[in-house]
Amino acid sequence: METLRSLLPSINSLVVFEAAGRLSSFTAAARELGMTQAAVSYAIARLEENIGTALFLREHRRVRLSEAGARFHADVAIGLSHIQRSARDLRAVATGGHVTLSCSTAFASFWMVPRMAKFREALPQIDLRIQTSDRDLDLVGEGIPLAVRGGDPADWPQYEAEALASEEIYPVCGAGYPARAATPVAAADLLAHRLIHLEEPFRTAATWRDWFASAGIDGRRVPKGLQINDYVLVVQSVIEGQGVALGWRHLVEGLVEKGVLVRLTGHALVTGKAFHVIWPRDGALTAPAVAVRDWLLSQRQVTAR
Repeated sequence: METLRSLLPSINSLVVFEAAGRLSSFTAAARELGMTQAAVSYAIARLEENIGTALFLREHRRVRLSEAGARFHADVAIGLSHIQRSARDLRAVATGGHVTLSCSTAFASFWMVPRMAKFREALPQIDLRIQTSDRDLDLVGEGIPLAVRGGDPADWPQYEAEALASEEIYPVCGAGYPARAATPVAAADLLAHRLIHLEEPFRTAATWRDWFASAGIDGRRVPKGLQINDYVLVVQSVIEGQGVALGWRHLVEGLVEKGVLVRLTGHALVTGKAFHVIWPRDGALTAPAVAVRDWLLSQRQVTAR
């Protein structure tokens, strides 16, 4: 029976093969791995010689996986990703642990950062790494254990999910705004004010039209106003007195309590959706990741009403 060592004398060749196949380029693989293009080409040639079949089709100025190479690459990529994740988990446990949390910039800025002192007090041994992204990331593919994501868990069958905060939305303005404009009391009053709109480029988000419709007002009457594609900039514009924006309660309630923002009208849009802590369904979390997850969920009493 042939052993793995007899088939593949150098496991490093698999790392080179995975990169070259993923990038469809020996040159790009060399750049990523810190090797020369000649070294990559040699490693691939040795691998093909050991296996006994061509893994790449060499074409003018480019390479691409052969049919056999594509099948082999799929298995190699899965195997290496499992090894990488296991090694990362073992190192995290051995060193006391770092944990990466994926979330939006808005959640990091308005929810997580104000709670960092409490987090460090509760879990001083854990190095938390917050990774923000405009898009919802593939946690398994990126090797990230935890994320905060808004929506319906039924849309994420590959993840476990626990609700962190319900989605409740109400209008807010800056503390100095009422001094320059008549304070709106009823929802309809806002139609005469400068509205700031969030134009979410990748995630689904409620709009002013949705909020007005929930108050029984025809959304077609909503003025366009200023449109911004980043919620952190939306809030900053509100603080600077540029107009009125929708405030997601779990993000802005701290600023409202401090008097930086002012809640307007008594109407709130409750969507029935929630923001969740999620983690991959397949594969166990490390002890540090479990501790971070549990700490996040322990904050639910602060945001849930």
